[in-house]
Amino acid sequence: MKFLNIGTTGVHASRTALGVMRIADKSQDEADEVVKTALDGGINFFDTADVYAGGESSRRFGRALDNLGVKRTDVVLETKFGISRNDEGSITGYDFSKKHLVSALDKELENLQVDYVDFALLHRPDTLVDLDDLADAFQTLRNAGKVHHFGVSNVNPGQIDLLQSALDEKLEVNQLQFGLGHTGMVQQEMHVNMGDPASVDHDGGLISYSRLHKMTIQAWSPFQYGFFEGVFLGSPKFPELNKKLEELADKYGVDISAIAVAWILRHPANMQVLLGSMTPARLTKMIAGADVELTRQEWYDLYVSAGNDLP
Repeated sequence: MKFLNIGTTGVHASRTALGVMRIADKSQDEADEVVKTALDGGINFFDTADVYAGGESSRRFGRALDNLGVKRTDVVLETKFGISRNDEGSITGYDFSKKHLVSALDKELENLQVDYVDFALLHRPDTLVDLDDLADAFQTLRNAGKVHHFGVSNVNPGQIDLLQSALDEKLEVNQLQFGLGHTGMVQQEMHVNMGDPASVDHDGGLISYSRLHKMTIQAWSPFQYGFFEGVFLGSPKFPELNKKLEELADKYGVDISAIAVAWILRHPANMQVLLGSMTPARLTKMIAGADVELTRQEWYDLYVSAGNDLP
């Protein structure tokens, strides 16, 4: 397992991390086995959110750490907050108020059975954010020792600058969907000064911005295409991509999922990949991607085989 420093924090984290959103679907014994598989594979970074399965994902994950006898200082824990849901689980809005964030974080600590999280991320943008109230929330959580570092998720550069203008704490992380089935951030960087659809900058130059500001991009849903439309691995919709994945998987002696992970990690933006598999055997195959170093040409060959062009 290779490691990276998250943002400017000095936190040493595995380049692949485990996202536990779906761990609530497993029995506690199965959840324990998934977490053990991640730890055995070298993963020390785990991501959750207060709204996953109404908090049950965090509870089941927290129990797994306890059952496995994992020391708190041996793992890096990250959660996300700022989404409001009703009792049925439907999103009712986004809430960056101090009252909501402090209450949500306290509940997460209870669910995880810990005294602090290493990272807390604002889950999605709240256009009604009161910047002074947000700054007070962050300062309160930081001073209480409940959150060590902060970040965002699914947020563009302009929004980051707005939030950062009011905060004493640097935003160190941005969670974004990225992978061979979701390459918009890269397409826009290549189709500069052009008028075709790929040239449209939907997100404000997120990759370049993140590199300039030393923010770690955490790539979520690395095997999905579109917005949860499906997985491209083995899909007949992506014959050329899967052919190239299989060719490189044979070359490096790994599964195609590991090559898809290695493609993300090859980018010099120094990203971290969030894996979400709750099947131990599959998770092990994916983790192996952290140790595969693709060549420059192999990276571009995969990019083109995914249906992208080089202008």
